Amino acid sequence: MMVLRKAYRAKIVYLCALFLTLLLPLATLIGCNQATPPPFESLNLGIPAEALQSPVKGPLPVATELHVGITFKVDPQVLNQVGQRPLQPRQSSNLEQFARRLGIDDATYQKIKDFFNAKGLVLQLSKLRTYLSVDAKAATIARLLQTTFVIHQYNGRTFYAPKTPPRVPTFLANSIAAITGLDNYSKPPVHALHFSLPQGSRVSQHAALDCSPVDQTLTPADVAGAYGYNTLWQRGLHGENMTINLVETDGSYQDDIQNYLGCIHFKGHLSIVNIDGGPSNAEGESTLDIQMAAGLAPAASIVVYQTDGNASDDPWTQVNDELQKIIDTNTNNANAGSVVSISLGIDEGDISSDDVHALDSSLQQLTKVEHMTVFVASGDCAAYADEQFGDLSVSFPASDPWAVAVGGTDLSVNDQHNRTNEVAWSEFPNIFKCKNSWGTGGGNSSLFHRPNWQMANGVNNKYSKNVRQLPDISAVADHLAVFFQGQWGDVGGTSGAAPIWATGQALVNEDTMQHLNTFGYSPQLYYAAYKQAGGNGYFDITSGNNLYYPATPGWDYATGLGTPNLANFDQAVSSTLA
Repeated sequence: MMVLRKAYRAKIVYLCALFLTLLLPLATLIGCNQATPPPFESLNLGIPAEALQSPVKGPLPVATELHVGITFKVDPQVLNQVGQRPLQPRQSSNLEQFARRLGIDDATYQKIKDFFNAKGLVLQLSKLRTYLSVDAKAATIARLLQTTFVIHQYNGRTFYAPKTPPRVPTFLANSIAAITGLDNYSKPPVHALHFSLPQGSRVSQHAALDCSPVDQTLTPADVAGAYGYNTLWQRGLHGENMTINLVETDGSYQDDIQNYLGCIHFKGHLSIVNIDGGPSNAEGESTLDIQMAAGLAPAASIVVYQTDGNASDDPWTQVNDELQKIIDTNTNNANAGSVVSISLGIDEGDISSDDVHALDSSLQQLTKVEHMTVFVASGDCAAYADEQFGDLSVSFPASDPWAVAVGGTDLSVNDQHNRTNEVAWSEFPNIFKCKNSWGTGGGNSSLFHRPNWQMANGVNNKYSKNVRQLPDISAVADHLAVFFQGQWGDVGGTSGAAPIWATGQALVNEDTMQHLNTFGYSPQLYYAAYKQAGGNGYFDITSGNNLYYPATPGWDYATGLGTPNLANFDQAVSSTLA
């Protein structure tokens, strides 16, 4: 009996071994036909660790609509190749032929589409293939990125962010320069302006034009006379065939704009482009920018890109969408000699590094690929962009090396519109609240090194730290006549200075395109023109301060290289390009 049991057990062992011997190769064969899951990597969104460690109030509702922007790495060699191509005005540049080498190629994009293949998810790739927008509910994004979204309480405000670092396939992680919109940590943009309206402010209808600005405010004729824009007007340069692009996070009242355009006899074209649904209200910023541009280039095409600065998601992703829309619209040299004006910003310490990287990439593409000059207001809280009096800081994106940072001055003119005096703009502040009234922004960047082109008398000084210094240039930023909410008011801020300079550059581009068949662009142009003309392309501001840095001969932290002496600046640019 014992012998039989042993024989039986031996047979069982043999059969099991035989079964495994036959089954394992089959299992291996089946496994070879299955796709190996791609490796994944975690993403760092550039949010400070202390913010991510702040208390969690609860989950972000899963039905929340998220608008995500993915900025792809750009091949620097292709970017330089595109940037060095001679640009012939009014001729197609065929930039889209570089797109598959500049941004992501077809194979990578197909893998990205496969990864984001989910119901209700919408993808939109830019023409240059360097930027991808992703729209979906939070639940869908969370599932794809292997995370969840929570709401943090931090420094008196709330923001949402992934609870754990989002994860994407390695091939995608290797292509990403920045990803935004997965959080709204960055503070919203601050408009660089302040209004003073007569008592009894109202929204009213006017049967006839109201063309009587408030006393002691500066009209377009005053600004044009002081800075020499009228000299170019007399030569037939009013912005014909030129495009001025305005980046806005608020809207404007049509009646206000129509009244102003009627008063200045505007002959150009004004168009509105809503981005991500458009703005929810009119706060005066867009109104100021439109009126400054129209008043100084009355035959130009003004394109207003506007979004909602009060939205609950990441507002800087929306601003970047505006920049990308400008890039898409102007790809293939659609509007040669165009300029961009941005009158908003935020303290460098109040924005995530991924938002910074995304905007920096767009500014670089606007400059090197589209050959545009981008002007950005330097801010209105003097040397303290974080609105903490005594805490030196500057505003982004004015601090970005691909932007021309524009500071502000206080300008005086006589009855003949001639410039009589000009000082750096600053006011005696309430040191507890800036409210865009302390003065012209300027100082040292904490994010960017000094670009090698930022060289002029005064750049090297006792405050220098081999970092990006701003502003680059300046213009009047106080007592500007603007028609808003049905009446004329007194408006100030570097928000006015940025479109003033952008418009001046458009007039100069119009001139050089006519007689040289080319035009200048980029922040570097301003230092080259300074060197070419020995500084005579600017009015050097040597009086005043920004509540810390004084205005001095040459470049300074209050007013940069100076304000427009446009006829001389035009000659300097022409000599530089010739």
